[in-house]
Amino acid sequence: MANILPVSDLRNYNEVLKNCQTGEPVFLTKNGRGRFVVLSIEDYERDRAERKLLTKLQEAEDAVNDGEGWLSLEELKSLMEE
Repeated sequence: MANILPVSDLRNYNEVLKNCQTGEPVFLTKNGRGRFVVLSIEDYERDRAERKLLTKLQEAEDAVNDGEGWLSLEELKSLMEE
């Protein structure tokens, strides 16, 4: 179940951090609406790595769709020799 707390609870940030476990972010609300998310550093780094990987995969897919992503066997051999 999601940890949802009012942003005013940050006055006692140690309690907020106790609720923030790996894989379980804490959602902070202001005036009853979602405003911020507190993540563990492990989750943050994993999310950034996933986003970077997805960006690279999208670039590769775009290159293939544009016809730029394919090499002939001869082109591949010449690149491997360099």
